[in-house]
Amino acid sequence: MTAATTTRLSLRRQLLLWLLLPQLVLWAGGGLLAYRIALSYAEKGIDQSLTQSVRALARQVKPIGSGLLIDFPRAAQDVLEQDPKDRISYMVSSPPGQFLLGNQTLPQPAEGTVGTEEPLLYASEIDGKPLRIVALDVNYGEDNAPQTLRVQVGKSLAVQQRIARELIADMLAPLLAAGVLLSLAVYGGIQRGLAPLTRLTAQLENRSVNALSPIGMTQAPNEVHALVQAINGLLDEVARNVNQEKRFINDAAHQLRTPLAGLISQVELAQRENADPVLGARLTKVRTGAERSAHLVHQLLTLARTETTARREPLDLAALARDVAREWTPRAVSEGVDLGFEGEEHRMVQGDALQLREAMANLIDNALRYTPRGSAVTLKVEADGERTRLLVEDNGPGLSEADMSHVFQRFWRASELPGGCGLGLAIVQEIARRHGGEATAENMQPHGLRITLNLTA
Repeated sequence: MTAATTTRLSLRRQLLLWLLLPQLVLWAGGGLLAYRIALSYAEKGIDQSLTQSVRALARQVKPIGSGLLIDFPRAAQDVLEQDPKDRISYMVSSPPGQFLLGNQTLPQPAEGTVGTEEPLLYASEIDGKPLRIVALDVNYGEDNAPQTLRVQVGKSLAVQQRIARELIADMLAPLLAAGVLLSLAVYGGIQRGLAPLTRLTAQLENRSVNALSPIGMTQAPNEVHALVQAINGLLDEVARNVNQEKRFINDAAHQLRTPLAGLISQVELAQRENADPVLGARLTKVRTGAERSAHLVHQLLTLARTETTARREPLDLAALARDVAREWTPRAVSEGVDLGFEGEEHRMVQGDALQLREAMANLIDNALRYTPRGSAVTLKVEADGERTRLLVEDNGPGLSEADMSHVFQRFWRASELPGGCGLGLAIVQEIARRHGGEATAENMQPHGLRITLNLTA
C-alpha cells in the first residue's frame, strides 16, 4: 500500500473509522448519560430521605411558653452520626443562624428562601466536598413576640457519587466487552469484504508489463466484477493498440529496409563501374548517407521494440556475452582493436536474450566506433550479490564531465564521426530498465569509458 506526496487513507482504514468511531462515540455518550441518570436518581433518593429527616427532627422541637423543648435523645444523634463516610449532619438554630444544637458548620441558605410549610433543598460544600442540605423553619412563641426556629439536615454526596460510578462501571464493563467483540466482527467483515480487491491487487502486481490477457475473477461482489470488467476492457484496448503498433513496426521495417538495401547495392555497383573521380566522390557520399539511414532505421525499430516487448525467461548471461564477443571479433580485428571477454563461467538471469544481445551489440559498436586503433575493449559479466552487472570497458579518450550527463539521451552524439545516429546508448538504457535495472556511465583512470548495466539475477 505509495506515490506522490498526498496523504491517503486506505479503504480498510476508512471503513474501520466510519464503522467504529460512531460506536465509540455512542458508547461514551451512553456512559455519560447513564452516569447522569444514576446521579439524578440517587439525588432524588437523598432528597426524599433528607426531607423525612428534617420533618422528623422538627417534630421533636416543642414550644413551651416562650421557650423550646428539644426532645432529641442521644441515641438518635448516634444513629445520624454513626457512619463517618456517609455522615448525616444536622443543625438547630434560633433565630436562624444562631446555633443551638448539632453541627455549627452547616452553611445557611439565602435569606428569605426557607418556608415553614415546605422544606428547602439546596446544594453547598464543606471542606471542598459536595453537600446536599434541607432546611425547614418552625414558628413558636407568643403572638405578640413570634420567633423562628430553623432545622437543617445535610448529607455528603461523596458516597452517592461513588455508588453511581460503581453502577456505571458495572453497566459499562459488559458493554465494553460487547463493543470489543463487535469491533472484531466488523474488522473480520471488512477483511472478508475486501478480500476480492486484495486478490485483484495481487494479480495486477504479479503481471508482467506485456501480459494483456483478461483478468479472471470468479468469486467477487458485483462492484468488484464491474471493476474487473472495466480493467479487462482497458487491457483489451491496449492489446489492440500494441498489436497495431507491432504491425506498423514490421511493415515499416520491410518498407524502409528493402529500398535502402537496394539503394546501397546500386551505389556499390555504380562505384565499381565509375571511372570519374568527381562522380565517385558523390557516390561515396550517397552510399554513406544510405548506410547511415539504414542504421538509423534499424536503431529506431530496435528502440520501438524494446519499448513494447520484454520477455523474461532464464538465460545464461555469461554464455550469451561470450557469443556476442565472438561475433564482433572480426570487425574488432579489422579496426585494430583488441576485443575480449572476462567474467564468470555461468551466470543465470531473468531476461530477454534478443534485447540483451542488442544491448551488448550497441555497447561494443559504440566502443569500436569511438576508440582509436590499438585500443582494447572488454565485455564483462560480474556478480554483485543478488544482482548481475554487465560491463563494457574501453581505454579510449572517454567523455568530458559535461558530456557525461547527456550520454543516454536520444539523438545526442559526443562526436561528429560518420556512422552513428545517437540512439545506441538510449536503447541500452531502455533495455536495462526493461530488466529492472539501470545503465550508468563513468570514466576510467587514466582514460577510457565504462558502461554498466545492473540487472536482477
